[in-house]
Amino acid sequence: MAILTYKGNKFFLDGEEYTIISGAMHYFRIPREYWHDRLLKLKECGFNTVETYTCWNLHEPCEGVFDFGGMLDLEAYIDIAEELGLNVILRPGPYICAEWEMGGLPAWLLNYKNMTIRCNDELFISKVERYYNELLSRIVPKLSTNGGNVIMMQIENEYGSYGDDHEYMQRIAEIYKKNGVDCLLFTSDGADYSSLQGGTLPEYPCVANFGSRPEVNFKVLNDFRPDQPLMCGEYWVGWFDHWYEEHHVRNPKEVAKLFKDMIDCGASLNFYMFHGGTNFGYMNGANYYDKYEPTITSYDYNALLSEAGDLTPAYFEVRKIIEEKFGKLPELTVKNSEKAAYGKLELNERCSIFEAAKLLSKPIHSASTQFMEDIGQYYGFTLYSTVVDGPRDEREIKFDAVHDRAVVFIDGEYKGFYERTRDGEPVSFSLKKGESRRIDILCENMGRVNYGPKIMDRKGIKGVRFNLQYHFGWDMYPLPLDNISSLRFEQKSGEVNVASFLKGTLKINDEPHDTFMRLDGFTKGVVFVNGFNIGRYFNPAGPQKTLYVPAPMLKKGDNEIVVFETDHSDRSSVTFLDKPDLG
Repeated sequence: MAILTYKGNKFFLDGEEYTIISGAMHYFRIPREYWHDRLLKLKECGFNTVETYTCWNLHEPCEGVFDFGGMLDLEAYIDIAEELGLNVILRPGPYICAEWEMGGLPAWLLNYKNMTIRCNDELFISKVERYYNELLSRIVPKLSTNGGNVIMMQIENEYGSYGDDHEYMQRIAEIYKKNGVDCLLFTSDGADYSSLQGGTLPEYPCVANFGSRPEVNFKVLNDFRPDQPLMCGEYWVGWFDHWYEEHHVRNPKEVAKLFKDMIDCGASLNFYMFHGGTNFGYMNGANYYDKYEPTITSYDYNALLSEAGDLTPAYFEVRKIIEEKFGKLPELTVKNSEKAAYGKLELNERCSIFEAAKLLSKPIHSASTQFMEDIGQYYGFTLYSTVVDGPRDEREIKFDAVHDRAVVFIDGEYKGFYERTRDGEPVSFSLKKGESRRIDILCENMGRVNYGPKIMDRKGIKGVRFNLQYHFGWDMYPLPLDNISSLRFEQKSGEVNVASFLKGTLKINDEPHDTFMRLDGFTKGVVFVNGFNIGRYFNPAGPQKTLYVPAPMLKKGDNEIVVFETDHSDRSSVTFLDKPDLG
């Protein structure tokens, strides 16, 4: 492959003037079986480059334990891109934002209470370097300087929006070079002087990220760094959704018009996103400006490919501009995948949260409730359980901290919920002399903050009070739900009035197709398809009403569908549709 350089305001690929037309697609948000399809669709749209972050928290899920297999096989992803003639831009972080859990930083960093992240802190740097040693050993052979197709790598990510430690940025670059990275390096920041000042290094080109007003934003970039090419590192073609918000959409013609304007400015660019994909499992992030706002499961992003990889109107509008500016493209060979409406499925087997906790976890006893990280847990749920004796007059359950959602059960019955920064359903109780009640509190980590100063985001509940009186003596059951195979189910259907796992069998007679699962009547929880966590649902909040179920997660024959409902439901059936509903 060719080597990327720059001189003045132009990029050159092996000496030939070059315009980068890149699209962001994150391998870790796409089933591996679909990588070729999605990359081919990028190629046939007229793009020459694919961009992706790498996700430290998945590649090193436990400290010192690395995973580069399955959906995390970055080398295979790069190889497929090379087979299709696509260049690659890599953005290894270590912080990536990406609306991803903790911005891609592994939650086990929270165990180090004296660590300062994203700066020249020796403890943090030591953890980064260990990860990079593993990651870069796989990447360096793929660099264009070694005959591969990786033409650019980013130093950190939008660092100027967070800090201004240039020594830290230099340390990241030095670790790259120590590991043999010798392709073109760059930085990426918002198109404002403060961010560019804080996040750039003078010896490397910088790109700016924005979704509108290219002339204005490129002027800022050019004023700040006049002797380098113009490039939009993230052209935001859409936006991500939080629970409780409306689904973001954008006019396809506007998307194409802004793209044309950037090309007319003589700029290169990276579409963010070309294909968004899905925040499977617990990997959605959250924002915290005025309040905590977690991101939904879908990362559709109103991108050029839908969450399910379908060609959107924006895809065709952008393709027209590429043909107008760079010449006729070959006829399209790609097509949308077939979708299936498998219909209604009864979930007629059930296991309550109280039975499940005994089967999936061992209790940890403590005087006071602890954050999840303090009991060795990073994702999922924790069940806090205690017994309260009377006499007590009317008492309201209160918390010093709820991160992020707590559902309260008294004597096994649902009573209400609390949310981190929203009104919930406060719970009160009273006890006569000689009475006692069991109180269970199911707390969910709804995703760590991925942007800004609050990314060191600890989860769970701390400080449970009855009015002003702290209550002590708790059993805590960690429930990451990374393996639910030991659950035991009983036949039961109808209304769900306590947090429960509900199971049904979806029979597929032919080869499976993509489908979309709708959970009308259910409140909140996660869904497992053949043991794979396809993500969260949250029906009162919206906007997302269906969960994407890719065909590779299904099989011909019997498919185990398990819904973990954390609150309550007025029914015990779900429906599989052939169209999504994102609000």
